[in-house]
Amino acid sequence: MLAAASMSAKETVRIAASANLVFALDEICAAFQAERPEVKVESVIGSSGNLVAQIAHGAPYDIFLSADMEYPLALIKNGHADAASLTPFATGRLVLWTTRADLPMAELGSVLHDARMRKLAIANPDTAPYGRAARQTLEKLELWDAMQSHLVMGENISQTAQFVASGNADAGLVALSLVLSAKQQNSGNWLVVPENFHEPLTQGAVLTKRGTANPTARAFLTFILSDKARKIFAQYGYGVPASR
Repeated sequence: MLAAASMSAKETVRIAASANLVFALDEICAAFQAERPEVKVESVIGSSGNLVAQIAHGAPYDIFLSADMEYPLALIKNGHADAASLTPFATGRLVLWTTRADLPMAELGSVLHDARMRKLAIANPDTAPYGRAARQTLEKLELWDAMQSHLVMGENISQTAQFVASGNADAGLVALSLVLSAKQQNSGNWLVVPENFHEPLTQGAVLTKRGTANPTARAFLTFILSDKARKIFAQYGYGVPASR
């Protein structure tokens, strides 16, 4: 029984992933398991900052997929991840998204200035890289201070998108990957935020200290750089990051 349990553990990979990946990751995992049917993939979704805190406190994840490079680097610095495994795997895009038909989406600044924009959803800038990018965007437009009373803040970018979908916010600065998902596709309108309005959303993967001993985790890390995985990422609006 002990040998069987050990073998089962070797064929399981546990992933902690940023919430912007929630839909794309399902397809990535399915594609990986199609090639490796003996493998079990488990994933947990959350804000990058909260997931880092969980890993630092011993949460049993093998791979961390972050919405930026800073959080994986923080894990490495504190001895909780393997520096040699740090891999940029995709670049995300921020969009302004609304499901309201009466909110004209002609130009970013004019929409945010519109009197009908009573509630704007963003992710928490302190724990979510997409939230940080949203704040930088509003600062670029000199609207951060003026919008404070209008902000609805999600714990992560997936919850932020839910605020828009449910009508609890008039619009939201969310991940393009969520807007392009089958769940939200053809729902509402969106504008892509210019890339120079915020720091690049270069998404980074890293093996945790636990994951360095798991060959299946290493195989998954290799797989997310494959052509098959990149085609899936592209379907959700992600770009290919610059080489390290």
